[in-house]
Amino acid sequence: MKGFTPRSGSPNEDISCNNMTLRQRGRMLYMSSPVATSAINTNRTKVVGVGLALKSSINRDVLGLSPESAKSWQRRTEAEFSLWASRKANCDATGMNNFEGMQQLALVSWLMSGDVFPVFKRYKPTPANPYSLRIHLVEADRVSTPDDYGGGTMYPSVTDGKNTTTGNKIYDGVEVDDEGMVVAYHIRNTYPWQITGEQTTWTRVEAYGKSTGLPNILHVMNSERCDQYRGVTYLAQVIEPLLQLRRYTESELMAALVQSFFTAWIVTKTDAEDMPLNEVGGGDIAGVPGANPDAENVSESRNEYEMGPGTVAHLEEGEDVKFGSPNIPTTGFDTFVKTFCKLIGAGLGIPYDVLIKEYNSSYSSARGALMDAWEDFKMRRSWFVADFCQPVYEVWLAEAVARGRIKAPGFFEDPLVCAAWCAARWIGPVQGSLDPLKEVKAAVLQVQKGFKTHEQVARETGGGDWDENVEQLAAENAKLAAAGDGLASVTVDFNEKEDNEGGKTE
Repeated sequence: MKGFTPRSGSPNEDISCNNMTLRQRGRMLYMSSPVATSAINTNRTKVVGVGLALKSSINRDVLGLSPESAKSWQRRTEAEFSLWASRKANCDATGMNNFEGMQQLALVSWLMSGDVFPVFKRYKPTPANPYSLRIHLVEADRVSTPDDYGGGTMYPSVTDGKNTTTGNKIYDGVEVDDEGMVVAYHIRNTYPWQITGEQTTWTRVEAYGKSTGLPNILHVMNSERCDQYRGVTYLAQVIEPLLQLRRYTESELMAALVQSFFTAWIVTKTDAEDMPLNEVGGGDIAGVPGANPDAENVSESRNEYEMGPGTVAHLEEGEDVKFGSPNIPTTGFDTFVKTFCKLIGAGLGIPYDVLIKEYNSSYSSARGALMDAWEDFKMRRSWFVADFCQPVYEVWLAEAVARGRIKAPGFFEDPLVCAAWCAARWIGPVQGSLDPLKEVKAAVLQVQKGFKTHEQVARETGGGDWDENVEQLAAENAKLAAAGDGLASVTVDFNEKEDNEGGKTE
């Protein structure tokens, strides 16, 4: 360990002072390295997918509501939230994405840059949109320490500062009080190194409203160390392997491309200063049926050589033709790349099969890879819901109740009652299935033995709500019964039966 002499300081010194460089490298790899792109986009697809859907699940015991009243309130609230969330102009301050699209953008920005900052803004309600709430997603680069408070626009590694008005410390745009509590964020109006004639200014956004206690800005990030106030790009630990792998594959590709240019070499005893290979024409031969009779692009020069399908050429004395034998990619290229991808996947928490989308191994191995990856996706979804989806919903619900569009007695009077009204689940993509029949049979057995409930299985296998499924099935069965004998009832037996040869089929 003599040559292994690391030096680690505070989280701010190790992270914030190097974050600008890490962000730029992470973004560049996302744009240029297929493996990096796959890692981030796979998380986006599995964690958020087409969007996490709100499923209100209020605490009836605290609120003293009957199941019917609670179900009615939840459906009304979900419909109101959809009115706001489904349209771009209603929820996005830039008018570019609806709430589901903002979830995807926020997740990708979080993974690519290390963190993202949703800012709550207020606009005048309209007849089409009765709500004033809008969300503006701010990229990580725009949150920084102002120059007046000690930040360094020309020197990105200078991130520490101090608010001369409040006396609070500022760590890369995050202002904290003497106890280490985050109290405000400083957002600049331009990006670093942006080519613009606009003067760079900063806006101080307090973390929470003084009168309501609701957040004014959210911070989506993953903490890895204590006293850490800024996030690190998801690719930070594998930046060097990704870069070297990209360089290696580009080198192999270029070598193969260059070698493919050399079709043949003419070996002759001409003077070394002569050029035996000259430019040849397009191949039109006068006198050949269908050819251009006036063609003059076939040279009669003895220094020009022409190639074509099924041709026989007579070479001069001392001349020979030698063809190249491409050996690119080199032996072991595929094995080397796969090994590298396995190491990168291990560092990112994504098994090789899922990272590369290659499921050529056995059923059990592929299923194990999917299950292992899904544990990481579920964890990241839980973080994302806690940092983004649920806080946005709570701020929106507070406005809906304040405007009288949603009736929630005691919402602003008791924090416990408020939390009971705000309780919700966010439904997203479910774990993939390699053999649905086997997994459904396993789920049925788990329910029969009491290991899981119908609600758990419904949520895990399809992402739906078991109560709603039962109600829908009851309505469908009633329609089928009303249709009479014209509809036949079919029962499928999934039990294993032996075939004529003694084997088992399903």
